[in-house]
Parts: sequence; structure tokens; C-alpha cells
Amino acid sequence: MATALILLAAGQGTRMNSDLPKVLHPIGNAPMFAHALASASALAPERTVVVVGHGGELVSAEAKKIDDTILIAEQTEQLGTAHAVLQAKDALDGFEGDVIVLYGDTPFISEDTILAMAEARKTADVVVLGFEAADPARYGRLVMDGDKLTRIVEYKDATDAERAITLCNSGLVAADAAVLFDLLARVGNDNAAGEYYLPDIVELAWETGRTATAVSCDEAETLGVNSRVELARAEGIFQAAKRLEALENGVTLVAPETVFFSLDTYIGRDTIVEPNVVFGPGVTVESGVRLRAFSHFEGCHVSLGSTVGPFARLRPGAELANNAHIGNFVEVKNAQIGEGTKVNHLTYIGDADVGDGTNVGAGTITCNYDGVFKHRTTIGRNAFIGSNTMLVAPVEVGDEAMTASGSVITSDVPAGALAVSRAKQANKPGLAIKMFDMLKARKAKMQKGQ
Repeated sequence: MATALILLAAGQGTRMNSDLPKVLHPIGNAPMFAHALASASALAPERTVVVVGHGGELVSAEAKKIDDTILIAEQTEQLGTAHAVLQAKDALDGFEGDVIVLYGDTPFISEDTILAMAEARKTADVVVLGFEAADPARYGRLVMDGDKLTRIVEYKDATDAERAITLCNSGLVAADAAVLFDLLARVGNDNAAGEYYLPDIVELAWETGRTATAVSCDEAETLGVNSRVELARAEGIFQAAKRLEALENGVTLVAPETVFFSLDTYIGRDTIVEPNVVFGPGVTVESGVRLRAFSHFEGCHVSLGSTVGPFARLRPGAELANNAHIGNFVEVKNAQIGEGTKVNHLTYIGDADVGDGTNVGAGTITCNYDGVFKHRTTIGRNAFIGSNTMLVAPVEVGDEAMTASGSVITSDVPAGALAVSRAKQANKPGLAIKMFDMLKARKAKMQKGQ
């Protein structure tokens, strides 16, 4: 059965006190709505529609970054959840199959839960996701008759007996596309708020000879994010889950509470992550790697057996081959580092290709930017770059070549050659003592004048 997703992301989120649309606030360095889409990807949806409203252009742009096939529908007036879902009808024109409705501010719905909703659709026309609430408070209640969901009643409209129900409404719905839009067209707005409510489709389903049921998930999956406090709580929940996932997948976290992950972080087993390591988006680390303390990773790939850090930074485009060594206070950006290559101290390698088995000495800089354009440096295999070498790109250092310490390399270095580019040293006998005496006298005069 084909599946489509409708993700509601039109709310302003006034409690965020922000110019940024609520669903764009990040959890794990990804917009919060991306989490729900990631879980639902297990269904391999044929179409995905994101319904936008407040800040629609920004939300649409971020959605397209995640998947450029995502369709956008606009809710120009905030007239309730049923009205929001109905805005996706044109985008799903011609689609035949099931639709699952998600919420952009409910990021923790799991893959298993979404699969359970899809499975329940085989025996009911409408499926609603519920949860057993520790404190039902003012949630809508799911009124069940055996496995039949007869209706959803809002707290303010519920009887005392209905308020005693602890199975509450999460808002997520699954239904056949044609059935869903038929029911939505029947939803009225005869209520205090004058809005069209998605839960009303349950009673309408029974009235039109259809069936409805509910599946249940853990309450933690239904956490909604509506304020900065809840956003911080959500980030903590996300990080705790990712740390546990890493540990269970064979990764050693020396101090788990100090390591921070992104939604798409991947780390292979038998990797050791030392304290205070931060993973930005787009990081893949293969097996058997050691990531040393206080290092930062973003948009990079670290291959088998490599060591990075401490106090290292791998920026977007950094690619480390097997058994590479990146040491303390080294920054790598948009650069290929060859197998077994060592860049161990106080160095910047940007816009570069460094061959296998090369050693890059302390204080080396690839001078890649001329103020307007970026230029590339190429270093061959088994080369030796002396400490404090400035490589002024574009420049190439051949295989097994060497640069002398303190050199400024502005021309290509042939394979096997030694490049020396230094100013001639001149020693001035006794001048250091004279200079110190002069400076000390000036300092004493200044202090006396005070």
C-alpha cells in the first residue's frame, strides 16, 4: 500500500518568543520537524506534504533542504487542524493509498509507532494515536469500546466519567486518502473557537459507515514543544537517547553526559569518544576510531582506525582516510587527508589534498584564501612538510618532497625535492643588550612621570 505524509508546520509558536517559526527551532542540530519526518521515512512515503503558515518561506526552504521532492501547501488562515490537513488535498491529487498526519512540533514519534499505525490501518478506516497519560490534565480523551474508537472528547466537553479516562489524544491520524478528505470536508466549526478540528473525523467516520480505532505509544513520544523550556527539555531527551543508542551499538563514551550528537550522526562500533566532544550535522565516523577530548566535528568523514584530537576541529568537507592522525589544535576544512597521514600539531589544512603517508609539521598553514577566491593545495604521498611552513595556494608539493621549516612556499615543489624559502639570517653583535637597555630606560622614565 502506497503511503503519503502530511506534516503540519503552520503554527507561529508565540510562546517561543521568537522571530523564527516554531518548527525551525533545532533539536540535535536539525529543525524539530525533521525528526518526525526521519521516523516516518521507514514507510518510504510516495509523497510528503508540509503544510506551512507563519514563516512559510523559511519552513519551505528548510523542508526542501531535507528532501527537494517535498511538496508545500499553505494555510493562509489558522482555522484549526482539520482545516490545515485539508490544505494538502491538492498536493495529493491523484494519490491512492494511506495518509499519515504528523505534527512538526511533536518530534519524538518513533519509527515503531508509525509502523504500528500503518499496520492498524489494515483493519480500520481511521487510526488515531493515543497515549496513557500520567497526568491527563486537559488532553482530549479517546473513548473506546473494546478495540473501537467511538469518539474523541475534549476535556471541557467531557463528563466526569470521560475525564477519568487516561488514554489521551496525540493528534496523529492515519486513514485512506480518499476517506480522509471526504471526512475533512464534513467537519464543521460549530464550537467556541470557530475552528475545524481534526479529531471530529472519528465520529464522522462512524456516521458514514466507517470504522475507527486507536493504537497507543509511550507518553514520552508525544512530547510537544511550545516554549524554550520545552525545547531545552526536548534537547536533553534527544541527547540522552542518542547516547544510549551509541553505547548499545558498541561505541565507548568515556563521559556520556558531555558528548553531544546531531540527528544524523553515525559512529561505528569500537570507536572511543572521549569527554566533551561535539558532533554537528553531517558526521560519519567509521569503526575503531579514537576521538579525543574537546574536539568538534561537522560535515566530515573519519575512516577506520583514525585518531582525532584533543582540541581538534573537522569542518565541512574534511575527509580522513584509514589510520589518519589529526592532533591537538588542528583544523581541517574541505580537505582530503590520506591513509596514515599525520597532521599532529597547531595546523590549518583547508582546501587541500594530502596524500598517503605524509607528515605535516607543527604550525603549517595552507594559505587558501586571497580575499576573493579560495585556492587548493596538493601535497603528494610520503611528503614531509616542515614546521611553520606557509603553503600559498594554488601550489603543489610532489611525492616524497620536503619543505624546510619556516618556509613560505609560493611555487610548486617537484617530487623528491627539498624546498627552502627563508629570509637570510643576520646576527648583530651586542645589539640585543643595547635594545633592552634603551627600552628599560624608556619604561623607567614613563613610570617616574606617573
